[in-house]
Amino acid sequence: MGQVDDAGIPFALLEVAGQRWKATIDTGFNGDLELPLALGLDVNAEYFGRGFSLLAGNQVLDEEQYLVDFPFDGEVVRAVATFVDGNGILVGTNLLRNYELTVDFPARTVALTRSS
Repeated sequence: MGQVDDAGIPFALLEVAGQRWKATIDTGFNGDLELPLALGLDVNAEYFGRGFSLLAGNQVLDEEQYLVDFPFDGEVVRAVATFVDGNGILVGTNLLRNYELTVDFPARTVALTRSS
């Protein structure tokens, strides 16, 4: 599914809106997604409200959250996302809650397996 880059960061390439996006797997982020502003229309973003995200180092962010239709693992999932000015996707642990995540740093591979 993915790789570990030269900086030791696990990522996958995800196709969204006809384009491949680098999606960092962030185990220190307990939300669903952080998306580039450019994807807002493509994922049918619908304002959900303000919410808090807990990041690594106990950093808490208060930000606007949106419900989105996001293509993931061969289907479209309803997820909660925030939007930032940037060109990458951040995948949080809540989106992965039904998966086993395996990061093999020596082999530089990332695998997601749906749990039963």
